[in-house]
Amino acid sequence: MMTISEIRNNRQLLNDIDWNMTPEEAVRLYLEWGNNWARGNYVIRSKDDVSHYFVVNTWKEKPVLYLVRRNSEIAQDLARIELPHPIAERFMQSVGYNKGVYAVDGELRQWLQQELGLQAATS
Repeated sequence: MMTISEIRNNRQLLNDIDWNMTPEEAVRLYLEWGNNWARGNYVIRSKDDVSHYFVVNTWKEKPVLYLVRRNSEIAQDLARIELPHPIAERFMQSVGYNKGVYAVDGELRQWLQQELGLQAATS
């Protein structure tokens, strides 16, 4: 698995990350091909069509961030990133401490983009 530092130093991978992809959208696009026409944003034609995106998995004791590479055949975890305690706690509060796989947004997205060098640190 890649580290956050390895992701930060891989400009091609950073450029390939789809920050708007959600777990639900990935399922719709890659596993429910007949539903692709509904929004018109993406059209998946073959296993060569790939998305890279982050998700938060809360099925274990602590939430964990994953970088996923998905095509129509497989979802592969490229990185597993532990979240700092305050951010993890606030994220769990925001989802009602429910178990699941969630999109990366809000404070968590800002923190991640800062860690990846994609936005300036805020004071």
